[in-house]
Amino acid sequence: MFFANLLGSGNLTDSGSDFWRRFLGSSRNSTGITVTPDSALALPVLQNCVSLLAESIGQLPLEVFQRYGEGQRKPAINHPLYDVLRYQPNGFQTPYELREAEQLALGMHGNSFGLVERRGDGNVTAIWPLDPERVGVFRGSDLLPYYQVGAHPERLPMRQIHHVRWHSRNYYRGLSPIELHADAIGLAEAVRQYTGKSFANGVAISGVIERPREAPPIKDQTSINSITDQWAQKYGGMDNAKKVALLQEGMTFKPMSMSNVDAEVLGILKVSGTDVARIYKIPLPMVNDLEKSNYNTLEQLLIHYVVFALLPWVKRHEQAKMRDLLLPQDRRDHFIEFNISGLLRGDQKSRYEAYAIGRQWGWLSVNDIRRLENLPPIQAGDIYLQPLNMIDSTKGMPDLNNPGVRAQLEMQQRQIERMLAQ
Repeated sequence: MFFANLLGSGNLTDSGSDFWRRFLGSSRNSTGITVTPDSALALPVLQNCVSLLAESIGQLPLEVFQRYGEGQRKPAINHPLYDVLRYQPNGFQTPYELREAEQLALGMHGNSFGLVERRGDGNVTAIWPLDPERVGVFRGSDLLPYYQVGAHPERLPMRQIHHVRWHSRNYYRGLSPIELHADAIGLAEAVRQYTGKSFANGVAISGVIERPREAPPIKDQTSINSITDQWAQKYGGMDNAKKVALLQEGMTFKPMSMSNVDAEVLGILKVSGTDVARIYKIPLPMVNDLEKSNYNTLEQLLIHYVVFALLPWVKRHEQAKMRDLLLPQDRRDHFIEFNISGLLRGDQKSRYEAYAIGRQWGWLSVNDIRRLENLPPIQAGDIYLQPLNMIDSTKGMPDLNNPGVRAQLEMQQRQIERMLAQ
């Protein structure tokens, strides 16, 4: 109660987006373009960034594990949450679809909300996605968040909502990357709108028509409009490009040089696309900008993407799921984890060389290696080798003339060769 009085209670946010626009500033930015999540998603580079993260999260294996022994773990296939996360999260979505939608909402709105359905003993039976624009977050007198969904009069407690949030200034609701970076996204939208309108309304023979000075001016606006309309109809737009014009009555055509904005439009498009990629920390080759990449660096770029762009989102999902979906008594011996090891693999030759070193020096078994390669275990594959030269120096070197010692060395060599051949 002391902390509640110290920090205050009551509404932290309201249910609509007006509060956030007041808090962060209007999403109408310096370019004059109103930026919304829907309009931002129409930008190819932004759609590429958010969908790349969403599809990466969606395809990663996600399981509930149970700890046992010393540092051992196994899939908790008998836990009620296992089937929800692995096979059917709700009545209509696949696990991939739900996780993809959660990450898409995070990338666009900074928040992902799901309605949690529980059975009598408190275990989760379903997770239903919620529209983040229709969910309000409130701080109660107990300092815990409460949620109001749409026009529903009752505010729901944490146990009924699965909430994953991005960076937050108030710790309860995540910031929207779209509204936070409205200027950068608005610039990209403005340039694309300008380019599109230029192609739609531009004249292929770019310039002006001049009449001789001694010719009497045309004062009838209807006649002027008729001439310009006919010109635009015959020579305007991409379909009429490269047509030949016939001028009469001493009229001349004066080409107009390209404006600075026209000359720099491609550069502006590139810079604005790079800014959007920076928002989500996506390496440019991952959004199909291959200008400065080569096949020698793509592997390192993939690792860079996983470690610096994808992994923070993965940890947000994992820890939010452990908080919201596991019962307190289950958290000591159960945990939820994505498997990202497949994304961090090197090429086949490098992997096999690393496995050989780990096997030879004793910290990997055959089954450890097969598990990393997503292969089933084999019988007697859990044996760990110990090189004979790695012994207590006070006991001397192994006797290579001993048939038993030589047999053990030969067995180790054969096991390494079999492992590499599989």
